[in-house]
Amino acid sequence: MSGHDNSSQLRSVLPFEAEPAAVRDLRRVVRKQLMEWSLSALAEEAELVVSELAANVIKHVGRGVAATLVMEAVGGRLRIELHDKSYRVPVLTPVACDDECGRGLHLLAGMAADWGTLLTATGKSVWCELSADLEACCRRVRRAEAALTEYRRDVGAPPLLRSRTEQILEESATALIADLLHWVAARGGDPDGLLDRAQMHFEAEVEAA
Repeated sequence: MSGHDNSSQLRSVLPFEAEPAAVRDLRRVVRKQLMEWSLSALAEEAELVVSELAANVIKHVGRGVAATLVMEAVGGRLRIELHDKSYRVPVLTPVACDDECGRGLHLLAGMAADWGTLLTATGKSVWCELSADLEACCRRVRRAEAALTEYRRDVGAPPLLRSRTEQILEESATALIADLLHWVAARGGDPDGLLDRAQMHFEAEVEAA
C-alpha cells in the first residue's frame, strides 16, 4: 500500500492488493487521512464504504488482485472510488431479509449522497459520495489552528509543523482549553457548564453535518 497523491491537498491515491488483511489496513489509513483533512466526522461511514467496496473486489474479482482506492474531498462532498481491473459491473438487485449476500451495494446506496460505476481503460471504478460541509468545517479548523498557533507562541512552544505528532498537538489543545477554564473561573463562571455547552454545540454540529 503506497502513499498519497500530492497533486491536490485533499486527494489521496492508495494502490493495494485485494486481501482481507489489506481491508483492515485501508480502514486505518482512511481514518487517519480524514483526520488530517479535518473530516473525522465522516470516518465511520467512509471506513464502512471502503470495507464494502474492497470486500466486493475480493469476492467478485479475486483475492490478491491489484486495486486502487481514491479519496477526494471537493464541492462539499467526500468522493470515494475503488478501481479494479475487471469490467464486470455490479448491479443493485432486490435482497430478501434473510439473504447474506448482495447487501453491500444496498448499504452503499443507503449511506451515499450519490454512487455509481464507471468503466475505465483498464477496468472499472465503483464510486460514491458522502455529504460533508467542508467549507464550514474548514473555517472552524482554520480558526482553531490560528488560536493554537498563537497560544503556542505565547507559551514559548515550537511552531506548529506538519511533522508534529497528533499527541503533541492534542496536549497543546488541552493546555489551551485548561487556560480558558481558568479564565472562566476567575470571572465567576462555571467551567463545567462551559464544557457541557461546548460539547452540546459540537455534537449538534457534527450530527447536522
